[in-house]
Amino acid sequence: MKSDLSGFYELSIEQRLALLKQQCNLTTEEVEVLHQTGCLHPHTADMMIENVVGTVELPVGVATNFKINGKDVLVPMAIEEPSVVAAASHAAKLARPQGFASSADEPLMIGQIQLMGASHDAKSLIMSARSQLTEIANSKDSTLIKLGGGLRDIEVHEYPSSRGKITVVHLIVNVQDAMGANAVNTMCESVAPFLEELTGARSVLKIISNLAVYRLARAKVTWPKSIGEDVIEGILDAYAFAAADKYRCATHNKGIMNGIDAVMIATGNDFRAAEAGAHAFAARNNNYVPLTHYEKDAHGNLVGTIEMPIAAGIVGGATKTNPVARVAIKIMGAHKASDLAQVAVCVGLANNFAAMRAMVKEGIQAGHMRLHASNIAHSAGATHIEIPAVVRRMLVEKKITMAYASEVLAEMRG
Repeated sequence: MKSDLSGFYELSIEQRLALLKQQCNLTTEEVEVLHQTGCLHPHTADMMIENVVGTVELPVGVATNFKINGKDVLVPMAIEEPSVVAAASHAAKLARPQGFASSADEPLMIGQIQLMGASHDAKSLIMSARSQLTEIANSKDSTLIKLGGGLRDIEVHEYPSSRGKITVVHLIVNVQDAMGANAVNTMCESVAPFLEELTGARSVLKIISNLAVYRLARAKVTWPKSIGEDVIEGILDAYAFAAADKYRCATHNKGIMNGIDAVMIATGNDFRAAEAGAHAFAARNNNYVPLTHYEKDAHGNLVGTIEMPIAAGIVGGATKTNPVARVAIKIMGAHKASDLAQVAVCVGLANNFAAMRAMVKEGIQAGHMRLHASNIAHSAGATHIEIPAVVRRMLVEKKITMAYASEVLAEMRG
C-alpha cells in the first residue's frame, strides 16, 4: 500500500473507491459500505470536502420535554454516545413546570488582522480611519448589509512577542443568521492592504476568532427540591469540585458539550468552533472554570445557569447543503441563529445537570451501561431479533458485559 496517490483528487468517487480497494485490499462488501451515503448524495458530499469516498452516519435522536421561554421545543441531536439524548430529555422533564429561560446577544463575531512592524502611532492612526475601514469592509458583502449586518466596531490591541510587537486589529461584525466565518474572513482580507499602507506594517494572519465573546448565549432553569434534597446537595458538592479543580472541570465542561455538540452536528454547524470557543471562554481569566453555575434558592430548589459563546448559524455552509441539517432546523423551529444558540445552551445545561445527578445518585456507569446494553448485545453477535432478549437478561442479572452477552446468546441458541 502506498499513500502518494498522485491525482487522487481528480478522480471520481467510484474511481477513488476502486483504487482504495486495490491499495488497501478491501472486499467488495467493504467498498459497498463506503459507497452507501444515505440521504447525503455522493455528488453533494464530493462538493463539501476533498477526496470523498463515503460518509459516516451518526444516529439522530430527538430530545423531548424542553420548554424554552414558554415555548415547547423538540431538539434534534446527532451523537454516538448512549444516554446523552435520554439524559437531556429527562433533565428537561424534571424542569418542565417552569422550563428554561434563555437569551442571546447580537450575532457579533471578531475578525483579527495581525500586523507586524507597525509604526509607533499605529493605534491612533487606525482608530482615526474607522470610517474608511468600515466602507472597505462593508463593500464586500452587499447581501449581509441589506439584511442589517456588517462591520459594527473596530478595536486595536498591541502585544509584545518573541517576534517583536504585534498589532492586532479586531473587526466586530454582525453576521446575522450565519456562523460568519466566510463573511468575516473576507472583510479581514479586504481591509488588510489599507492597514498596511496606513501603518507601514506587514499583515500576516487575517482570520475569524472562535472566542466569540460578543456572541454569548445564556440560560437559567430551576429544578424543584422534589428531585431530592440529597441529590441537590450532591450536585452542589460536585459543582464545587469542578470549580476548585481543573481536572474535574475539564470533564464537567465536556458533559455540557455532549449536548451542545450533538445539536451543532445535527444542524450542520461547526462543532469544533463551538468547542474551541467554549474552552477558551472557560479559561479567559487564566483560570479554567465551569461554564455552568449551581446554587440553591430560598426555597431549597436547585438553580442552574450557563453562559458561553455559541457561534451557530441557520444559513450558509452545511446548514443548507446537508438535507438532514435542513430538516433538523425545521424540527427545532429555529427561525434565527439566536434561536438555535439558545436551544443549544439549554441542552448543554440539561446534560450537565443530568450527568451530575447520575453520578451522585447511582454512579455514571449504571445508567450509561443500561442504555449501552443494546450495543453490547449487538457486538456479541446478537441479531436484531435476539437483542431485546439478551438485553433483558443482562439488565435482570445486572451483568452488562460482552462476556455475559455472549453467554446468554449461546444459551439462547442452544
